[in-house]
Amino acid sequence: MFSQFTLGIEEEFQIVDPVTRELKSHVSEILEEGKLLLGEKIKPEMIQSMIEVGTGVCANISEAREDITTLRCIISSLAKKKGMEIVAASTHPFSKWSEQLIYDGDRYKLLVDELQMVARSLLIFGVHVHVGIPDLERRIQIMNAARYFLPHILAMTTSSPFWLGFNTGLKSYRCEVFKKFPRTEIPDTFESYQQYQSYVDLLIKMNCMQDGSKIWWDVRPHHLFPTLEFRICDIPTRVDDTIAVAALFQAIVAKLTILIDKNLGFRIYHRRLILENKWRAIRYGLDGMLLDLGKQKEVPVKDLIRELLEFVDDVVDPLDSRKEIEHIHTILDRGTSADEQLRVFEESGGDFNAVVDMLIVNTMENVPEKCFD
Repeated sequence: MFSQFTLGIEEEFQIVDPVTRELKSHVSEILEEGKLLLGEKIKPEMIQSMIEVGTGVCANISEAREDITTLRCIISSLAKKKGMEIVAASTHPFSKWSEQLIYDGDRYKLLVDELQMVARSLLIFGVHVHVGIPDLERRIQIMNAARYFLPHILAMTTSSPFWLGFNTGLKSYRCEVFKKFPRTEIPDTFESYQQYQSYVDLLIKMNCMQDGSKIWWDVRPHHLFPTLEFRICDIPTRVDDTIAVAALFQAIVAKLTILIDKNLGFRIYHRRLILENKWRAIRYGLDGMLLDLGKQKEVPVKDLIRELLEFVDDVVDPLDSRKEIEHIHTILDRGTSADEQLRVFEESGGDFNAVVDMLIVNTMENVPEKCFD
């Protein structure tokens, strides 16, 4: 049964000038050669200083690791050819959205026309993890239950403490930027796939959106692929962190599937309560307290993450992801990218250039230096 939980990972990278440390609208210069090497695995995003890559359908976490590290290597190599570097972080410390160019594509023109400044100011970068769930009804059941764990995982991926040259005081300012979009945040529960599809069809009928791709929830059934797509995370700077998070999402889906198969299920919590936890994850990251909704009390987020690891422990070995899941303890001990950015910022006397330099180095940690001749 574990073979059904395939994986796909999409990462959005900043294109940065290593001299000025600013974002550069150079995606077109990377795309041409990138398309030859990667085909559909590489694509532009709305902002020209962003490049997105996505793995193929991976049978397990080992395949996902190989694919995502190779993609980082290739994108980095292509950027270096143009005198640029790539950075994995959900906001740039000081570049301004008003100075970024919009990619010349019909999809993005329509988006800007509809959402105006809300779309133009979307200078944020994320990571999306797809986990295969072939059955439509099961996809909805697992989405309903998995929502509870989303703030826990957001807390361990935060990488956006800065915005437009300000220390925001938040660990994930990206979340606050993205919530301006419609149809974002934690989704409501749905009683069935048909109820979900009726909701999508109704919005299309009333000209709210063209298709299900315009639903940007923190977790959603993908409108084309047989997957549940987890979208809540900031993009971790280190590739090992991204792999650990993908393995945890896969383990959560597998564990919830087993519970449902045994008719045990998992308690479904109200969206309004999960949003309380999401805010705490945004504000404090791993340093904060989350609400243990079952016990109805505050608990250190690190303790709840360790409880989550215990919850999924029996599926980790069948998924062959023990090594990747164990890395989460390293994140808990070391801190997230946001924690490291803030530490470098303080130690350097408020030097954003030092923060960007650290991000450039850590983005390529444990990524092969050479991926093609």
